[in-house]
Amino acid sequence: MKIQVIGTIALVCMSLVGVSVAAETAGKTTLDNLQAAFNGESNAKAKYDAFAVKADEEGYKSVAALFRAASASEAIHAKKHAAAIKKLNAEPLATVGKPEVKSTKENLEAALAGETYEKETMYPGFIAQAEAENNKGAAMSFKGAVAAEAEHAKMYKQALSELDAWKSAGKEFMVCQICGYTLFSDPTMLKCPVCAAPREKFTLIK
Repeated sequence: MKIQVIGTIALVCMSLVGVSVAAETAGKTTLDNLQAAFNGESNAKAKYDAFAVKADEEGYKSVAALFRAASASEAIHAKKHAAAIKKLNAEPLATVGKPEVKSTKENLEAALAGETYEKETMYPGFIAQAEAENNKGAAMSFKGAVAAEAEHAKMYKQALSELDAWKSAGKEFMVCQICGYTLFSDPTMLKCPVCAAPREKFTLIK
């Protein structure tokens, strides 16, 4: 009975969260969503920069490299969102706050939660709205971002499960300078799987 009650409570909470998200996005335009995404990516870049410094301080060299790669990716997403905003005759607006930095483990958990929300909830909703408004440029910008966020989430999850192994340096990452897609360094990769940019358009981060 106790397990059933807990399960019921969890379902109710999940339903309330879904209602809250729907309420927040109701009536929002693609321009609103682009501004929200630009602000979010700008703050994510600042957060990952700070997380990288903390990881270096704690001796997690490969985690620091991952955060630097993710930061570079978020900067590209912010730039693409900004371009889409300007096409709508508006100015990109962002309020970048001071990141809350904890232990590297906690920072990875926070990063994983943020990327999971973006790939599962935020960007899918933004893409649907952009497509409904026939804004192909915004939809493409959102799709490029969500593909990268999904990879970031996988990497953060792996780093958390193998945290001790990520102390030493050695892990290298590639970031597409066109769309921000991020992956482990792969000598066989010839073009970006998202935007088809050639290998020379990737930056190696280690």
